[in-house]
Amino acid sequence: MFDRENWNEILEALTANTFRTLLTAFGVFWGIFILVILLAASNGLENGVKKGFDGIATNTMFMWTQKTSKAYKGLPKIRSYNFKNNDVEALKQKFPDLLYVSPRNQLGDFDGISNVVRGTKTGAYTIYGDYPELIKQEQMDIIKGRFVNQQDILLRRKVGVIGQGVINELYVKAEEVIGTYIKVNGVNFLVVGVYKSKGNNNGDAEAAQKNIFVPFTTFQQVFNYGDTVGWMTLTANDNASITQLKPEILAFMRERHIINPDDERAVGNFDLFAEFQKVQDLFMILKFIAYFVGTLVLLSGIIGISNIMLIVVKERTKEIGIRRALGATPGAIRSQILLEAIFLTIISGMFGIAVATGLIAILNLVLSSMPTDGMMFANPSVDLVVVFIALLILVGSGLLAGLIPAQTAINVKPIDALRTE
Repeated sequence: MFDRENWNEILEALTANTFRTLLTAFGVFWGIFILVILLAASNGLENGVKKGFDGIATNTMFMWTQKTSKAYKGLPKIRSYNFKNNDVEALKQKFPDLLYVSPRNQLGDFDGISNVVRGTKTGAYTIYGDYPELIKQEQMDIIKGRFVNQQDILLRRKVGVIGQGVINELYVKAEEVIGTYIKVNGVNFLVVGVYKSKGNNNGDAEAAQKNIFVPFTTFQQVFNYGDTVGWMTLTANDNASITQLKPEILAFMRERHIINPDDERAVGNFDLFAEFQKVQDLFMILKFIAYFVGTLVLLSGIIGISNIMLIVVKERTKEIGIRRALGATPGAIRSQILLEAIFLTIISGMFGIAVATGLIAILNLVLSSMPTDGMMFANPSVDLVVVFIALLILVGSGLLAGLIPAQTAINVKPIDALRTE
């Protein structure tokens, strides 16, 4: 029940020395402020980094051929080999947990010799032979037309999907692209789509927009690749981990191509899921550090409040003695001191949360007005769970800060308190 006289006494005690009370409250304010800001900054950095994975099937690995490094079954130590079309089907049959097995071939690159012609204009671009599921594995949006489809694969259609970088160099401004033809190494391809890459191609955003995608089967046929596969992109189902499947996949490919089982170099690979997991682990550590540092700063504020409450109790020793002599119970004295500590802690802590939240809101407004491409910091925020935890910390802090002073107050004997000057 609300006791007006009790709360008036609390306010009177806290305002008896306003400057001292404000300095004491600042410790809790600063601790909770630092805690919220550190957690928001950690979330902002995490959001920015993970944004770089948008559109990528992270449960993915890439696999390609390299020269062998060990002799095996009469074959020489150093030799070259290639993946073949039948490797794709073999992987699908052997590993049902694989969602996609996408073979890929590549021709040229954007800073090589000119390999694409349209009218009087030429350019050097990277040409990829792909399957339709690639669109679900890479950071790519189709902004006009369509991507390669299954009919293109079956009929070996000479169609292509081009990026904005290709359009800028081969087309005039505002020219319609869909339905036009480009010539790749002397072969005409009908443009059926335009993509926009959401990735930056390892830091080179320009290169990410200068690719041309054609059907995998068409690529093999018109560029005389036979049944050779340059490399593969393998994505596992959500209920499986590509990292756990990888050792069996690599062993299976070594067996199919008569490679020494101990030859770790022969099948090149990159585990995207393992790298993504490292990023997640890193941010778990950062959040732990944020909680740890914020809690230590908050603890210093709690110690300050506890010390001040001890001084307050000392100053009010005679008052406490009189109250005890008039019949005040130890519980009443204890609750009075605890309420003062909790009230001061919660008020200063809530102010810290409010200021931190306002600062985060302003920062988000600033970030929303800036270009987000390549930004490694996005949407710093703290969710309601964290705010609830902060409130629990405040209540616990108040109890902790007032516990020792309250116990000191009730240990004072009325007769001794009355003798205090």
